[in-house]
Amino acid sequence: MWVPASLRTERSGVRSDAARREFRAREDLLSGLTLEQVNLRPAGASHSIFEELWHAATIQRCVVEQDKELEAVLRGGTRYPNAVPEHEQQWHDLVQEFLEGARAVIALAQEPGRLAVEVEPGLTMGEELNCLAVHNAYHLGKVVALRQRIGAWPPKEATEES
Repeated sequence: MWVPASLRTERSGVRSDAARREFRAREDLLSGLTLEQVNLRPAGASHSIFEELWHAATIQRCVVEQDKELEAVLRGGTRYPNAVPEHEQQWHDLVQEFLEGARAVIALAQEPGRLAVEVEPGLTMGEELNCLAVHNAYHLGKVVALRQRIGAWPPKEATEES
């Protein structure tokens, strides 16, 4: 079964060597950041790294859990957090939430029976996951761009391993 490269991981057994060379792992994209860095919003940027990941994690949770109440809240205008994290653990918790959600998405993507389920009229879970893959890729790309703007790219751990 085809799985978008943005959803592939070594744990799923789907990620190929070519994909591993082409894309950085989500964990790598989000590693090595301080609380100050994730809260920083450079001039002209619409959101901080924390805000971008919070948004992506929240949308991902809506899709994975099919949480219609949360979806209604987001449609009502709360698409980004109202407050910045005060403790670094809040950032680490958000990263873990996002990564766990991504693993749940991968599990869903490997169940053909669930992919065909209509989650709302005219939209299957498979189509919803495709949209989520594009959405996550967009916001993770913004995280990388913000890291580049604040001088936090590439991650120190990745640089040291190279």
